Amino acid sequence: MEQHICIQKPNSQNDQIFKNWNSLCSDITEKILSYLPIRSIVIASSVCKIWNTIITSSSFTTKVCATKKSWLFLCGQNSIFYKNNQAFAYDPDENVWITLPTSNLLSQDFFIGSNGFFFATTSEYFSFKPILKTTWVQTSPSKFSRCNPLVGVYNNNDGPRFIVVGGVRFVGGLVDVEDRLAVEIYNPNLDSWELCPHLPADFRSGNSSQWLCSALLKGKQFYVFGIYSCFVTYFNLDEHMWSEVQTLRAPGVLFSFLMTCQDCLVLGGLCNSPNGINFILWKVDEETMEFSEIAMMPHELLYCLFDDDEDDKFAGLKCVGLGNLIYVYNEEHHKKHPACVCEFSNGFGMCSWRKLPNLPAPASKFHRVISFCSNVSLDNILVGTRI
Repeated sequence: MEQHICIQKPNSQNDQIFKNWNSLCSDITEKILSYLPIRSIVIASSVCKIWNTIITSSSFTTKVCATKKSWLFLCGQNSIFYKNNQAFAYDPDENVWITLPTSNLLSQDFFIGSNGFFFATTSEYFSFKPILKTTWVQTSPSKFSRCNPLVGVYNNNDGPRFIVVGGVRFVGGLVDVEDRLAVEIYNPNLDSWELCPHLPADFRSGNSSQWLCSALLKGKQFYVFGIYSCFVTYFNLDEHMWSEVQTLRAPGVLFSFLMTCQDCLVLGGLCNSPNGINFILWKVDEETMEFSEIAMMPHELLYCLFDDDEDDKFAGLKCVGLGNLIYVYNEEHHKKHPACVCEFSNGFGMCSWRKLPNLPAPASKFHRVISFCSNVSLDNILVGTRI
């Protein structure tokens, strides 16, 4: 079945078509609508009351969100001209970039995204909003205000929780040398913060999201990984304890990123080998921390991201992943942020690489790029579209 279906409102020429649609039972109609890309589903919700009732039901939105592939969000900040800030989302089901409205988002000094939410953090406040909503919610003051922390989202019995790890504080425009290894968990339902054991001291030299990445495994373990140090530990979300710090360094790796894919830990890193520079993906055993190679980026794709094979030319490479997709992109503006994706099927038995389309023109010069993967919630989009 083709996923790209053209949907039009009834008129004198297609009344009969819609009569045939209306003769279908709701289960079949729901099945057909579920094959549409998310943006087409939103349009379909305004076609007629029957479709709107189906699409806005909680069972449909939950089912659709579980089957759609994770989107890549890429948000750029220009530290000189805020008007040049831009935000984009890549929908893999449509293979298109979508330009997102930047009002009330990129004017934030520091922000990060995770699992359906944007977070803005400064030395004074912490706020959040669902990725496709416009209104920010400012939290009660946290015990440790900081910028550029790692933020993870997981679900508890009564709703989501936000874990905030590390970060730095600025005093007079300079980084405060005081350790910012603090860890707190925020409960949105109660607007309350819980202080947790600090991040292990091994991460003291680089405790912000510029030096660290994180991965949530099965909603139970929040991993923190040093992009350059290769230190790794995890926070047990049930017991509120950190594991022993280990080193997870692949042979020849220059820098690497830890993420989750197919409910497993995956390490993606740039390696310097006798055969030249390669970008490799490894599956990591969560029990032993041993890793095994599962994919290598084709050289023609790698050199679409960079000009040459000098080591410093690769410094802008970033990698994020979720579900069965792993995205790799270059945050340097001179290449206009090219990106590619590796898609796994049959577990890790098969994978395919492809280059993503170029960002919608014109893409501004960004001094800082924030990227993350997330599933997209239809509930967030459909508010205001109900008939």
